[in-house]
Order: sequence, then C-alpha cells, then structure tokens
Amino acid sequence: MQNRQLVQFRDSLTRRGRGSNFARMSGLPFELLLALRYLRPKRTFVSVITLISVLGVTLGVAVLIIVISVMSGFDAQLRDKILGFNTHIKVMPRYETMTNYAAIARTVTSNRNVKAVAPFVMGPVLLETKAGSSQSRVGAPYIRGIDARIETNMSVLPSSIVSGKFDVSDRGLLVGTEFARNMGLQVGDIVEIGSPSMLEAWRRSSRETNAPVPVLPEYEVRGIFDVGYYEYNLAVVVISLQDAQDLYDLHGSAHGLMVMLHDPYQAQVVERELARALGPDYQLRSWMQENANLLNALVVEKNVMFYLLFFIMIVAALCILSALITFVVQKTREIGMLKALGATDLQVSLVFLSQAALVGAVGDLAGYGLGMLALAYRNEFLHFMNRMTGFELFPASIYGFTELPALIFPRDILLVCGSAWVICILGGVIPAWRAGRLKPVEALRYE
Repeated sequence: MQNRQLVQFRDSLTRRGRGSNFARMSGLPFELLLALRYLRPKRTFVSVITLISVLGVTLGVAVLIIVISVMSGFDAQLRDKILGFNTHIKVMPRYETMTNYAAIARTVTSNRNVKAVAPFVMGPVLLETKAGSSQSRVGAPYIRGIDARIETNMSVLPSSIVSGKFDVSDRGLLVGTEFARNMGLQVGDIVEIGSPSMLEAWRRSSRETNAPVPVLPEYEVRGIFDVGYYEYNLAVVVISLQDAQDLYDLHGSAHGLMVMLHDPYQAQVVERELARALGPDYQLRSWMQENANLLNALVVEKNVMFYLLFFIMIVAALCILSALITFVVQKTREIGMLKALGATDLQVSLVFLSQAALVGAVGDLAGYGLGMLALAYRNEFLHFMNRMTGFELFPASIYGFTELPALIFPRDILLVCGSAWVICILGGVIPAWRAGRLKPVEALRYE
C-alpha cells in the first residue's frame, strides 16, 4: 500500500513538472527524482547558496588537481634531470684515492643490474678567465673529469651541447650555460684553472728561496652544455679524466667509480650487493642518498599542500550543510506529506543526501574540467603573468626549471575527486538525518 502511494505521488510530480525532463526521468529512483526536482533553479536564497557550494567544490577540486599535478611534475622532472647527468651509484675508497679502479670496475660490472662503469675525478677548483681587453672574472665551480669514450653510456652530456662540440681532448673544457653567462664565456675562450694541489705548491714556493712559482694550466672552452637543471648548468664544468688527474696530482688514480644501472630505482638493492662484493674498504652512495633532502622535501610539500587546500572543499561542504538545513525548513510541509503518504525515514533522508551528492558530482566534474584546462595552458598563463607583472613568477635560479612541469596521475585525480564527493555527502548527513526524523504531525502542524 505504501509503495503504491509513493508511486502515485511520484506520478503526480511527473505531471506537475511542466517540462519533458521529469517524463524522461521516470525510470530514476524516487529519491533521486525528487532531489533533482528540488535542485532546479528558482531564484531563491537557497539556490544562491547551492550555486556557491558548487563553485566552492569546483574551485577546490581544480586547485587541488593543479597543485598535486604540478608537484608530481616537479618530482618526476627533478628525478629525470638528476638521473640524466648524475650517476646512480658512486663507489669511493674510504681513505685514499682509487689506484686499482680497473680491477674494481670489473667487479662492479659483474653485477647483472649494472649498465656501465666509469672512473671519475671530481672536486672544487678556481677558474679565472683570461683578461684580454676586459677585466678577468673568477669562479669556483666543481670540476668533473670524464672518460669521453664511454660518457654516452653515463649521462646526457654528449647530447646536451648547445654551442660548440663535445670535445675535452688536449685540455678542452665544457661549461654549463649559466656558468658561461655569469663568467662571460664563449666557445674558444681560454681560462686558467687552479686546484687545491696548486695552492699547496704555491705555499711551498713561498717558503723556499728562489723556488719556481707554479703556473696555472690553460684550458680552451670547446662546448657549452644545457642538461636542463639549473644547478648543474651553474656549478659544474667538465674536462677529460687525464686532465683532471693532472690537476689533482693523482698520478693515474681516480676519486672513484660512477655506476649506471639499467633501473635507477634499484639503486639501494644494488648498493647492498656491491657493498658485500667490494668489502669494507669502499663506501657507496646512491643518487637517492645524495638527493634525499631535496626529494623528501618535495614529498612533504606535496602532502602539506593537499591537506591545506582540502579546506577549500570543507568550506564548500559547510555551504552545502547550511543550504540543506535551510531547505529542510522550507520543505517541512512536503516532508510531512511524504511521511503521511508512507515514505520511510530512510527514503526522506536519501532525498537530501542525493542533493548533496548531486552538488558534489557537478562540482567534481566542473573542477576536473577546469583543472585539466589550466594544466594544458599552464605555461602560457605563466608567461602572460610574467609579462603583465614585469618579474619572473617561476625563477629558474630557485626552482631549477625553465618551464612549469606537471604530471597527471589517475590515482591523484581519483583521490581528489573522490574525497571531494565524500566530503560533500558528509555535509548533507545532518540535515538529511533531521529531515528523516520529522514526524508527519509536527511537519503538518503549521499548514
């Protein structure tokens, strides 16, 4: 009897809904059908609050999608840049330089996960440009001595030359774009480089009478590289392994070995295997350890931004709560009629929960579309704001990238949209529970 009365009431709603919309929706559940009817714009204060709620959910979802995607892009691009120029694992002796690096390299290469191995010399130096007609400049970069024959397997450096050529033979020098700009260097310029061993030689010559004064060796800039990461372009210069050994007075030894893996994310596993194979006289450091602070900071920042921006959707849920509370008060008579016709408490509650769910779903879809649109044109908008404001909003000197990165993970989209929808439904629980507990007599008392 109750179900037949509810069907008759739904049919009456269909006849009263003067458009064809309700006729087309006749197959929908009763609660959802009534919720859709109540959500139709009527130029009332409740409709304005509902619109504000939808806009709040839309902005919250869009901003969260943009921020999470940009932070994920930062993390992924930073890892790519680090892995493109940096080594996956470094093997270094604990006490002195590595004199038998060829034998150690054979042991390391025997590991099935190792792709390539090369000796390296790396350390700080003083670099001075030749004066010529202008004043000379002095910098303090890190020198990196490489074996040019196998560098293609070790890094993206050979393919990252933007001016000149990849040539470090006969005291050739490769410099980064930012270092070249700061020092005023071009291909073909001559520079002098001094190492810590040179400073020690100067000290000895100053204490001895008639001792010869060491002369800084000269290097020619053969190429300028851009590996896509600001810090590397600014602080690292590259010479041949033999020249670096001469600079540091190593007599044919090396500071250690650079190890490249087939899968860089297996670095910790391979590190433990190599540590067992090489013994306690060698220390190993993976790229994850060397960049742990930076990578962990990005993860923490991404999580903090998610929790902070999630409050936007909580505010939208509070708007839904206030709108539904007002709506329940306005629809007290209709609720009483539904109860009198036999509607259960759950059915009445589901009407208002459906309203909250619909508002959340519309906000989710609109926020998703707005977020995807903003991500698609993020760099165009960034360049526009740079021109309008007159200063760089995303400086490469701070963030290390020239473009705004973004990486969209489906799980992040599902997390943002799903959590927004759930919080909207929770915003409608209290008014829905209140509406479901109304008694027909109390609801119709003021009619």
